[in-house]
Amino acid sequence: MALVGEAILGAVFGQVFAVLYDRVKDFRNKGRKFNSTLEKLESNLEILNPVVEEIKELNEELDGRKDEIKRLIDQMKKADECIRKCSKIKLWQRAFKTKYGGELTKLNEAIESFCKVDMPVQIKRDLLELKKICSEKKPVGVGLLCSVPPPPKFIVGLDEPLKELKTMLLKEGKEESLLLVTAPGGCGKTTLVIKLSQDKDIEGKFGKNILFAVISKTPNPKDIVQKLFHHVGLMPHFQSDEDAVNHLQQLPKQIGSNPILLILDDAWPGSETLLEEFKLHMPDSKILVTSRTAFPRFSFMYELKPLKDADAKTLFLHSASLQDRSSSITDENIEKMLKVCGGFPLALEVIGASLRRQSAEVLLSKMKNWSNDDIIPNPDLRKRLRRSLEFSDPKFKECFTDLGSFPEDQRTYAAAFIDMWAELYNLDEDGVDAIAILQELTIWHLASLVMTRKDESKFSRYYNEDFVTQHDLLRKLAISESRQEPIEEMERLIMDIRENKLPSVYTKQKQPTNARLISISTDKSFKSSWCNIQAPNVEVLVLNFQSEIYSLPEFVEKMDKLKAVIITNYGFFHAELINFQLLKSLSNLKRIRLEKVSIPSLFKAPIWLRSLKKLSLFMCSFGQAFGNSTMKVKDALPNLMEINIDYCNDLVKLPAWLCDVILLEKLSITNCHQLSALPKGIEMLENLEVLRLRSCTELSELPDSIKSLQKLRFLDISDCLGIRNLPKDIGELRNLEELHMKGYVLNVNLRNGLPQSTEKLKQLRLVICDDEERAKLWEPFKEVLNNLEVRIVEKEISLSWLELKS
Repeated sequence: MALVGEAILGAVFGQVFAVLYDRVKDFRNKGRKFNSTLEKLESNLEILNPVVEEIKELNEELDGRKDEIKRLIDQMKKADECIRKCSKIKLWQRAFKTKYGGELTKLNEAIESFCKVDMPVQIKRDLLELKKICSEKKPVGVGLLCSVPPPPKFIVGLDEPLKELKTMLLKEGKEESLLLVTAPGGCGKTTLVIKLSQDKDIEGKFGKNILFAVISKTPNPKDIVQKLFHHVGLMPHFQSDEDAVNHLQQLPKQIGSNPILLILDDAWPGSETLLEEFKLHMPDSKILVTSRTAFPRFSFMYELKPLKDADAKTLFLHSASLQDRSSSITDENIEKMLKVCGGFPLALEVIGASLRRQSAEVLLSKMKNWSNDDIIPNPDLRKRLRRSLEFSDPKFKECFTDLGSFPEDQRTYAAAFIDMWAELYNLDEDGVDAIAILQELTIWHLASLVMTRKDESKFSRYYNEDFVTQHDLLRKLAISESRQEPIEEMERLIMDIRENKLPSVYTKQKQPTNARLISISTDKSFKSSWCNIQAPNVEVLVLNFQSEIYSLPEFVEKMDKLKAVIITNYGFFHAELINFQLLKSLSNLKRIRLEKVSIPSLFKAPIWLRSLKKLSLFMCSFGQAFGNSTMKVKDALPNLMEINIDYCNDLVKLPAWLCDVILLEKLSITNCHQLSALPKGIEMLENLEVLRLRSCTELSELPDSIKSLQKLRFLDISDCLGIRNLPKDIGELRNLEELHMKGYVLNVNLRNGLPQSTEKLKQLRLVICDDEERAKLWEPFKEVLNNLEVRIVEKEISLSWLELKS
């Protein structure tokens, strides 16, 4: 209610001001002779007018500034009443002076005080608070690390299970604090509990205290507890799993009066003790667990059954787009396919989707090819699902198989696939082809691509925040597809190393493998005891790990054909790479992507990467990485053309050597909230075409020297709260085609307009903003900029642009 009240207060302020403003102007237009008080009032209202909407939005966005706003509203109401009454009196001046002059004098004084004192302080305070919110927000996605993910768009057959499970969950009593939902894989357990969390009665009881975490096959209790505490705004550093679990009972004290519903998804055999340790000693709090195993130690259990025939048919027809099917596709054909799917939602979606967009003849042929053997119960579903991998384009199957390169139960950023597939399959550099493939795999229900931002134009194709998830059964299917040949002939090696136990098939390798892709995933207990893999043809190396100190495999320096390295730390804190210099001798290495890595460790020794074209740093820690760096870029990185730095919260300044990367064409720095300035000498980047500075909240200005970037075609300064003016010589960017200025950029100085040199931007085709006032800034230039489109997009009032999935 408090938030609603603040929003209403902001709206009232805008409405009252508009009425008074119109009343004063109307009074003047009727030919009345103003005395000095009314003239001053009109002048003050003119000053206040350009920022009224600004104040209103800031008031709604944050907690509001009730005292200052309410006082001014009261004064404006009284003044409006004065002028309204005066307009009805013939001898208005005398009446005005004797009866109402004092009220308008008080209003003038209040407006002058507000404009000179309250308004600058309020706006500065609000901007500082916005910056604080930005800096405190961690890159954790649409929601927070432990927010419940969204459910599938199309769900059937869960009404009865939802009702039964809800009844069990809402029962009072400590003895029922842990509830287990069990069913085979692909039966819809996760969908059920996600949908349950959205029930109004469940939300009414637990409020915002509904938390979601994945246990998985190799649970990491410390990371799970870290995420739970992070969800409530705390960042403790636990020494061990035991330390984390011991501190878990402090969580209820931090989360408020409502009880907690903790959903622990995908628990595997052996997790029973861990699940009991997660019990929260708080009245009415519940733990809801999903598992394929019916743990006998837990008495309160709900068994989810496969879909009933009618629901299974509905889901299958929807997935296959057969609601209006041809008469040649008989009910007998459909019934056979339903038996093959066995009522498992995953099978119904994947197998159904594999029949989508097919002619009646192809559908009939495929349905006939499913033998009676396929109807034999098969709990893991992989045999049935494999039959659906019949792509018209072989590249789609290759890309599906590549999805197994990343860990289960984790989100993989689309940018990683873009880098991988650009080198393996020569796909385009900007990622359009890779995103199209991921979208196609999503249509086939073989993966799920989540696009976090709208694609507004060709230059907006920046996919570093988009991510992919995949059901673990489909990941296992992808891995099994990669292992159809002997190890020496496999095109990709996908290794999951658990507890320092290397698979014997790799340790006993006698001949070099022909693999072009190697993926190695390790858990937190891995101690870097590598086997000696011989892989001379590897072009892409994917390393996934969870430890805070990580050593690259020594065999990497022998991979002469290596073109792309993707290193991802899935642990909670940043990791140190202790031998990154192994990469320096790789003459063909073109792409490096690092995620959640400590950058200072990379500069302990000289790095020579002469072929490197693209460097991506995501959620990395910079520390003092560039403090003493004397890197000679012309020698070390002579061919670097693209740098992406995203969500690196401690990046304060860019290195001076950046300006020596003279071939650089794309520089993207987003959500780096401590970055305060661009480096001196940025004009040296004479080949720069794309400059993306989105959500760098401490960045106070664009340097005047930016005018020298004559090849610059795209500039994005959206949500750079500190930038209040464009450079006076912005018009010198003669090749600028697109400018993004969404969010609170230029907010304080809107009334100053744009620099006069703006009229020289003859190539400017598109300006994107999310505010009418910013759009109006361009009105005076539309006659000279004939082809300019000013597009107003939906405003992200919720500040969701600050959040990123992890």
